Amino acid sequence: MNKMIDESVSVIARAEYIEVEPNVSLHITDAGEGRPIVLMHGWPLSDEMFEYQYNDLVNKNFRVIGITLRGFGKSDKLYRAYDYNIHSSDVKKVLEKLKIEDAVLVGFSMGGAIVIRFVANYDGAHVSKLVLAAAAAPIWTQRKDFPYNLPQSAVDDLIELNYKDRPKLLADFAKIFSAAETSLNEGIGNWLNGICLSASSYATAQCLIALRDTDLRNDLKKIKIPTVIMHGRKDKICSFDLAEQMKAGISNSHIVAFENSGHSMFLEETKKFNAELIKFAGE
Repeated sequence: MNKMIDESVSVIARAEYIEVEPNVSLHITDAGEGRPIVLMHGWPLSDEMFEYQYNDLVNKNFRVIGITLRGFGKSDKLYRAYDYNIHSSDVKKVLEKLKIEDAVLVGFSMGGAIVIRFVANYDGAHVSKLVLAAAAAPIWTQRKDFPYNLPQSAVDDLIELNYKDRPKLLADFAKIFSAAETSLNEGIGNWLNGICLSASSYATAQCLIALRDTDLRNDLKKIKIPTVIMHGRKDKICSFDLAEQMKAGISNSHIVAFENSGHSMFLEETKKFNAELIKFAGE
């Protein structure tokens, strides 16, 4: 009987879905024991993108929590707002419900932008370290005073293509996801494409708008916790210039460069990515 009760408690503690508001639930991967590492995926992926991080982190005695943003993967898909404030509020509610403290918060690509907004909005609540992995920050698109990365018109084209031919949008995105088109094998490419196809078309477009329009430079100034910026030198989606701009804006930060990677360093240099994350989390 006691064993049955223990198993029941364990199942409840590791719920696969967490409600963040009425009729809005997010898919969660929650495994392992130890210091929590919270993983935030990029556009238009889901927490499943971290498949090759989960086992290493669990085996190194961390509790790893992957959160899928609303509109993506197995999370609920709504025709509502998808700005960074909404996403960071969702993250806050998940961490509150899981009673997470002293976490290492990891954000990849758009997830990196969202965790910056989270730390700025909530004064680093629940977390004590930050990892920005190929983050789409501080701004993803060019401004008169920010001549880096993509022109805003390029993102307009992506939004238009999303509503005309989303599979082509994803295929085009895949071509520049890594250092070279052949950096990832066909099987990995198909797996990633399947994850991306599971996203809502509406959320895919709305998050592109957030990526295009959001300026996080003031948010960077509010980050006081130790921060590591992990970035591929050959990144075609978030150029290495962005890593340098984040370093300049976050006082307690340093860059770990991935010389042989594009945007997908978590797959191109998996061993290094996992090792650097484990090292930073254990310090």
